[in-house]
Amino acid sequence: MPPWTEEDARYIRLALEEAQAAYDIGEVPVGALVVSAKGEILGRGYNRTIIDHDPTAHAEIVALRSAARQLENYRLPGITVYVTLEPCVMCIGAMLHARLARVVFGAYDPKTGACGSVLDVGSIPKLNHHTSVTGGVLAEPCGDLLRRFFRERRAKESIA
Repeated sequence: MPPWTEEDARYIRLALEEAQAAYDIGEVPVGALVVSAKGEILGRGYNRTIIDHDPTAHAEIVALRSAARQLENYRLPGITVYVTLEPCVMCIGAMLHARLARVVFGAYDPKTGACGSVLDVGSIPKLNHHTSVTGGVLAEPCGDLLRRFFRERRAKESIA
């Protein structure tokens, strides 16, 4: 994977703010940003699967929908998605369909990660589009928020 830059870290920090918003409402704390080549934030999102009753309302999808509406186009060439957790199959699939230039993520996901941890969907040679992927950007704070969320959730479930 390509190395990350201080600019990548800056956007992951902003995505962590989105993840915190998810945490605050009881959603799995994942946050995402869609950023233009000029550095303009075109879309923001955090997990909303529970409150929206929508299994597709992952942070990345929410942010992609917002950016696509703003640009009035589902194709997003030259765009980078920053997300606090390695994308799942659904999310990287949507990003490939959107023709993104790049995906940058924080924590690796050893259970459902589709950018190298479990699968590496973007590297399938037969696909008609490939997206650059950079992982592990501020992995520790991204992972810490997720670990805290699930630790608290397990504690609540054991009390109930």
